[in-house]
Amino acid sequence: MEPKRRGDTTQSTRPGDEPLYLRTWGEVPSFDTEEEEGKFWSQHQVDPRLMQMSIHRTDVRESTTITLRFDPRMLSRIKRIARRRYLNYQSMIKQWLSERMEQETRE
Repeated sequence: MEPKRRGDTTQSTRPGDEPLYLRTWGEVPSFDTEEEEGKFWSQHQVDPRLMQMSIHRTDVRESTTITLRFDPRMLSRIKRIARRRYLNYQSMIKQWLSERMEQETRE
């Protein structure tokens, strides 16, 4: 078990309480407080298959640099989400775009 960090409000699940597995990123709700988020993650886990599918794998050896303009608050929120998922925010944005493109092509 990981040691608790200062300000960590998460509680471990009781023995016998199985965590609920999230099968899609859409199942992660928005949180008003860190306490709500801590409680949620103490009872939920990301399905390993979802984590595996979320790993960005490029098909080409090159990439093209583009410029996107974001509202500073939106970018701060994106970076915060990425930190919680232990991801680089740019990689997470690419994952989101990739997932959405897959969804659009299926519809």
